[in-house]
This record gives sequence, C-alpha cells and structure tokens, in this order.
Amino acid sequence: MFKKRSSGVLSHISSLPSPFGIGDIGPSSWQFIDFLVLCDQSCWQFLPTNPTNSFFDDSPYMSISAFAGSPLLISPDLLLAEGLISETTLRDHPDFSPYTTDFPAVRKYKTGLLEKAYLNFHSDSAPGYRSFLKKKEYWLDDYTSFMTLREKYGDSEWRKWPATKWKKEALLQFLADNGDRVNYYRFEQYIFFSQWDLLQKHARKNNIALFGDLPIYVAFDSADVWAHRDIFSLNRKTFKPARVSGVPPDYFSKTGQRWGNPLYRWNHKDQTVQNNLLSWWTQRLSSLFELVDIARIDHFRAFESYWAIPEEKKTAVEGEWLKGPGIKFFESISAELGTLNIVAEDLGIITPAVEQLRDDLHFPGMKVLQFGFDGNPDNSHLPHNFTSPYSVTYTGTHDNDTTLGWYLSDQLDDSLRRTIKKTVNRDLHDSSRIHRDLIYLAQSSISMLTIIPLQDILGFGSDCRMNTPGVAEGNWKWRCSRKFLTSDIAETLKSSTRLFGRGRKVQAKTNY
Repeated sequence: MFKKRSSGVLSHISSLPSPFGIGDIGPSSWQFIDFLVLCDQSCWQFLPTNPTNSFFDDSPYMSISAFAGSPLLISPDLLLAEGLISETTLRDHPDFSPYTTDFPAVRKYKTGLLEKAYLNFHSDSAPGYRSFLKKKEYWLDDYTSFMTLREKYGDSEWRKWPATKWKKEALLQFLADNGDRVNYYRFEQYIFFSQWDLLQKHARKNNIALFGDLPIYVAFDSADVWAHRDIFSLNRKTFKPARVSGVPPDYFSKTGQRWGNPLYRWNHKDQTVQNNLLSWWTQRLSSLFELVDIARIDHFRAFESYWAIPEEKKTAVEGEWLKGPGIKFFESISAELGTLNIVAEDLGIITPAVEQLRDDLHFPGMKVLQFGFDGNPDNSHLPHNFTSPYSVTYTGTHDNDTTLGWYLSDQLDDSLRRTIKKTVNRDLHDSSRIHRDLIYLAQSSISMLTIIPLQDILGFGSDCRMNTPGVAEGNWKWRCSRKFLTSDIAETLKSSTRLFGRGRKVQAKTNY
C-alpha cells in the first residue's frame, strides 16, 4: 500500500447493510468490497473484529478476547448455505433498523441461530475442523474455557469466580463436565474463521487490501487476562488491576480518558515475565496478520511511554508516564515474523521520542485533517505542512465527529470556518460540500494512502458519528442503509481518486 498512491474507505463491518441488524463477514462484506471496486478504491479499513462485551457498550476496543472473532459478525446467509440452519430459521428475526445496531436484539438473534446451527454441525465431516483446532490451540483452549466458565458464573469479574481458586485438576474436571459448551464455543470460532477465509479470498480476488485495527490494550474481563495473569499489572492476591490505562487531558477531554484496561508488566525484572509478554504479543500479531494485509496499532505511543492511572482514581488526571518496551520489542517480533505492514496511530500527546520510535521502525503515521484547523498555521496535520509521503491521511477517524458534523459544531468558530474554506478554495458561504472539500484536500496530499470514513463520503452529520471518546454509552451503533451506496456516490469518489493519481491502476512509485 505504500509503494504507490492509493485510497481507501473506513467503515466497520458492523456498520454495513444487512437485513440481520448488523453487518457481517458474509455477503454483507462481499458486496461492500464490490462497492469499493466501483469507487476505484484499493483498501478497506475496519475496527477490531473480536468479541464485544455488552457491559462496555459493545465497544470493539474492550473485547473478551484479543484473538477470537465476534459471533455477532457471523453471516446467517452462509450458515444457510452450509445447511446448518433452515430458511425459516434465517428469516425469523426482528424488524431490525437499517440505520442503527440494537446490540441486545442482535445478540439474542445471532445466539439463537448459532445454537441451532451447532445442533446440525458434524465435526467429523467438517472440512479442516481438526486442523483448525490444532492451529488455534494456543488461544482457543483459553477462550473456550473462559467462555464456559463465564456462562456458568455470569459476566461479573472473573476474579470473583470460584474457579480461579481451583487447582488445575479441578478446572479440567469442570471443563470435562461441561464439554458440550466447550465444543459449542469451538464451533462458533470455527465458523467465524471459515467465513473470514471466504471474505479474504473475495478481497484478494478484487485486489482490495484488508486494513485491520489492533487495540494496544485488552479488557480486564477477557480470556487473555484470565489465562495470562503473570504478564499484566495485577495485585498478586486479589488479581485486581494495580494501575489502569488511559491518557492525560487532551483534545477529547479536559480530565483525560480513563480507559480502565489493565497494563502490561513491561518493566518487570523477571525475565520469564518478559519472555511470556513477548511470546503473547508475537502470537497476537501473527494471528492478526493471518486475517489482514495492514494493521493500525491503536495508541502506538504507549510503546515508547504510557499513562498509568492508579486503579482507585476515577479520572485520568492523576496518572504518570512510565517507560514502554521501545524498539527492541519490535525487533524481537520482526526476527520471528518478518516485516509487518503496521501503521502507527500517533495522535494525541506525541513527543519527539515517540516520533523517533515510529520513524526508526519505518511505520507510517496518521494525519487527520480535522486536527489541522486549530488556528496554528504550522499545524502538522495541514497538508501543505506534510514533509513525507510515508503517512496515511484521514478526513477524520472513528473517534471524530463526521466532517459535516464537525464543521457545523461549536468546536469551530466562524474564523476557523473561513480558514477551512479558504484552504479548499471554496465559497465562504457554502457549507453543503464541506465533506467533499476535505476529501479533495486529503486525496490531493502527498500521503501515499488516504482513508475516508464512509460517513464523510456520504456527507452525513453528527447523528451518524461512530464513537464519542469519554462517553460511555450510545456508541458503535451507526449503520449504513444499502440505499445510500449508489452509483452516483461511487462515481464521485472514483473521480477524485483518479484525479489525484490514487486509482487502482496507477503505477507511480515512490523511492522512499
């Protein structure tokens, strides 16, 4: 993606059109890939695809597992095609909204489908099932055990489960006694990864690069923390996090953001802990790059230094910076996995040391046009200040308001709006095309890759925002109705893409 100028679209899979209340990795995604081809795009970026937790508003950044796939994204159409459910079962669903995801309703429907499909599943005749179990054993056993225990004891904190105090023999006996549920969760993951394989083949056939997202942290309520307690900063007796993740006050919040994830024991002196950390991360990256061509590491700056907040504090204000693992960590992983196509999310409070780490690793960073208009003419997010093509330019990200919503919001005053219009050489009194103006500006930049959120391509307002950082509820629900993905929209995006040499057939190379 960084050998020639190219362009892509940001839309999470859950946001795609589908009659089943949520986008999925079957025909819903295949049709979106076909739409990207019509738009002359080369890349599809989406958010993490791991299982979400209703306790955290189904945020894809607070997953139950860093390795497993979300059952909510499994395609009912493909279950039908495999003969695992009937046509009647497929169609027996609520009248879902095409504009938002009702996660509780979707979870109830999808769980019912998968339970019925499991009853019709015969593992002995399933192609590749045994090899799947063996290949994914390093995380699948932990995940299926965790989910079976969670089902038994509820979704409260795992540290309160009686099973955490059992000896290994007792835990194995529990799992043996509940073998059917363990097998159900194995089936669920086999179906997800089998369907993903079909999605990946469709993307490759159409020369669309899949651009994934890797949250640097994992949720406390996850199979990863439960199974690998030694690599996380936990109280050794209570298993309660000692310090949690977040960021200090910034653009998004005056009191910072207290994310609450447990932190890694990067600075622990025990070499066994460090080896286990490296092994877990190597497996995590290896697993992700089996699914995608490019990955953005969210909150990359924490590899240089990270904000640690005492667990008992309610805001992120009273934290401190601690040293991250640095370049040696990535060098060790590269020695094992080779070169990986990683994009560094380098937004927020970025120091010269973070920039140096990014550049030493040859990871492209991010430029976000909405961040460029703060009145500072030297702002590094303004395209005329870009110094290297080795970057990814966005109009906005999943954490930003839509471009139209941002432009009309009280974040900007009239002076800044005039500056934006002058920058894109537009009539100062015409705001109707602001989303197209910023797409034009992004695609005309020197960045080798531009990524445009689907909401900006469609010119949607704040009611279509995907996430508001610091707000605990009401996020991640936006969906796009199929009626909006028109040939006119495709032609408009294709036109600007080709105008700035980002079309799929462009052969211009960079000597970076």
